[in-house]
Amino acid sequence: MSTAILTGQPVPGSSLENDLRSLGFDVRVATDAADAETLLAAVPAHQRVAVVDARFVGHVHALRLGLTDPRFDAAAIPGAVTARPAARPALTRALRTASDDASNGSVVVGILAERIAEVLDTDLHRPELGELVAEVPRDPQARNEARQAVTVVDDEAIRLRTAVKSRDGFFTTYCISPYSRYIARWCARRGLTPNQVTTASLITALIAAGCAATGTRAGYVAAGLLLLFSFVLDCTDGQLARYSLQYSTLGAWLDATFDRAKEYAYYAGLALGAARGGDDVWALALGAMVLQTCRHVVDFSFNEANHDATANTSPTAALSGRLDSVGWTVWLRRMIVLPIGERWAMIAVLTAVTTPRITFYVLLIGCAFAATYTTAGRVLRSLTRKAQRTDRAAQALADLTDPGPLAEFLARLTRGMRLSGPAAVALVAGALLVGASWLSPYGSWWPVLGAGVYVLLSPVALQRPLKGALDWLVPPFYRAAEYGTVLVLAAKADVNGALPAAFGLVAAVAYHHYDTVYRIRGNAGAPPHWLVRAIGGHEGRTLLVTVLAALLTATDFKVALTALAVAVALVVLVESIRFWVTAHKLGAPAVHDEGEPA
Repeated sequence: MSTAILTGQPVPGSSLENDLRSLGFDVRVATDAADAETLLAAVPAHQRVAVVDARFVGHVHALRLGLTDPRFDAAAIPGAVTARPAARPALTRALRTASDDASNGSVVVGILAERIAEVLDTDLHRPELGELVAEVPRDPQARNEARQAVTVVDDEAIRLRTAVKSRDGFFTTYCISPYSRYIARWCARRGLTPNQVTTASLITALIAAGCAATGTRAGYVAAGLLLLFSFVLDCTDGQLARYSLQYSTLGAWLDATFDRAKEYAYYAGLALGAARGGDDVWALALGAMVLQTCRHVVDFSFNEANHDATANTSPTAALSGRLDSVGWTVWLRRMIVLPIGERWAMIAVLTAVTTPRITFYVLLIGCAFAATYTTAGRVLRSLTRKAQRTDRAAQALADLTDPGPLAEFLARLTRGMRLSGPAAVALVAGALLVGASWLSPYGSWWPVLGAGVYVLLSPVALQRPLKGALDWLVPPFYRAAEYGTVLVLAAKADVNGALPAAFGLVAAVAYHHYDTVYRIRGNAGAPPHWLVRAIGGHEGRTLLVTVLAALLTATDFKVALTALAVAVALVVLVESIRFWVTAHKLGAPAVHDEGEPA
């Protein structure tokens, strides 16, 4: 329960108290500023509290935006200010200051809410209201005009429209959102939460993967349809969160991780279905997962490197801004990068009408083109801008590289040494490793030698802060090297089950890397140091896999990959679930990460 303190004399005929109660507030009325202080002190410390001028006139949705958004500790709209528990001390101080300013201790129209917002010594969120009305009229005529303005604007239509993500892909904007927003409203009116819709989307996608695994044409058609329906629900959960402002730390994590789980589980389902028909496409499925994960790492690294950079402009960015003024180029550029909406629609249609092999071929070609396009553009931007990156950005990139105990030991051993061009070093080290694995027969020690060089060069990411123009490429190069090595060695083993085992191992490690990203985005820092050390870091895992391939028979290597996949998955999943559930229970600030454009 939240508490709203109304200040000033109630206005006859006003619906303000009912509006606040409909938003979940327990309404209390303060006769003067001193009384407001007393009522505020009586509200339990763990509750949200709002101070609202009794003369407020506006839309219910304006109050909802200003007073109930869980992402912000303090927020205000004209005539109302609110604070979550973390900002309660600041609100108390501001109310005391406002009370001192009120002549004779009386409440002047708007004095408390507006004055509190002015003197509040904490970050204050002021939502964009657009056409929504939120005013404190000073006289009866102004009140009548404000009420008329409220009746002219349909706040429910605005609420429904703004539930849709502002920047989305073409397929989602024109083929999904026109009706999924109404599904979101239907869910809200029945008390469903975004997390429940997210879970329903996951279950639907897993059923789709199961249908694809049957290997029948009917199963493929059903899989395609279910995958599209899963995507509709995936859009609905975010729209429901925006429609009802049900943002949460746990919800953001579930939405992000379930998207990856759904897509990669579907890849596995297609591979199983193809195997039933006598076609082995596990290498293509694993290749698609590796490529898509590396694409995401490029996105994450580039965004983190430039998150709070200064002087972050370039001619390339300016050209992109000019192109945004030409409508059709915006949609074209959004489509050719194959965002999740276009990608899933393509996968669903190809699954229904073609074969898993053709589906993976088209997916790999499309994603490779998209990856080349986006990465080339970002490299060009990085080379032409004069961005000054912060220590936070450098630390985020270091965490994203996922260095293990070997890299840390070698970094301490080589303290004082500086290898120039970390991105080039990471690229060369990864290329040598994957090349040695590709060119050598299974059981050769050449990949181990390549892994040894890779390990020796791994401290490059720790020797100095990653603030160079292209240093954001270091994490993607390491991801490509690690995942690519596992893929190549499993393919070289040429034994039934090796590639599915490799798929499981890469999926487990990729989950750890995604989890690292979401923690950084949520300002929670990287996973605990013991976890990173326990699973070896990127260099330790890569060296271990190459040694296992050199020492073991192909059959034993398959078993070892399976055991390693299970061990990594158990460790990272248990710790990740513990962290996010605990953060949610402790009331961590809610996060709503728009993530990859749907």
